[in-house]
Amino acid sequence: MTDSSVKPRAPERPIAFAITLIVAGVVGWYAAFALTLDKFIQLENPQAKLGCDFSLLVGCGTNLASEQGAVFGFPNPIIGLTCWVAPIVVGVALLAGARFPRWFWSLFWLGFVFAICLVGWLIAQSIYVLFSLCPWCMVTWAVTIPSFLAVTFHVLKIGALPVGAAGRRVGSVLAGWTPLITLVLYVLVALLAQLRLDVIGHL
Repeated sequence: MTDSSVKPRAPERPIAFAITLIVAGVVGWYAAFALTLDKFIQLENPQAKLGCDFSLLVGCGTNLASEQGAVFGFPNPIIGLTCWVAPIVVGVALLAGARFPRWFWSLFWLGFVFAICLVGWLIAQSIYVLFSLCPWCMVTWAVTIPSFLAVTFHVLKIGALPVGAAGRRVGSVLAGWTPLITLVLYVLVALLAQLRLDVIGHL
């Protein structure tokens, strides 16, 4: 058998990565949908107690009614309703065997850069300005963080960013550490909230 008769091996589908995108997209979209419904209730009756309002410290009402809750002039949940569809579609396409060019992954990654920057700002606003922890917002934070990490490490690994062979190796190594890095960031956010708001003392 000659070398020309040997078919090149097709690249393996990133199944774990695809499932991560789908799960994050579904959870993030549902959180945005729940917040949108609560915003409708709040608009109809500003004094209404929302289902996610558990105490003065933990609840959605304060965040939804604040300027931070409509940072671009419209309710933030609309962003989630729109944008969380993208990782679901990409994840399903990957499971179906789709392959995307590098420019696509670069744009997809930039979308998550925007998401993590917005979430980081909203976390700071919730803890240090509004003094309120919105449950559905926290669900959004919880899925945005690992999604950003997973997408970042993936684009590094496949060379979608101009980082060279060293950058691809770093992406390959760090991809396996995504759960641990995510956990560390969760603990960091929880620690900041505890130090500022004394969450445990208000339980």
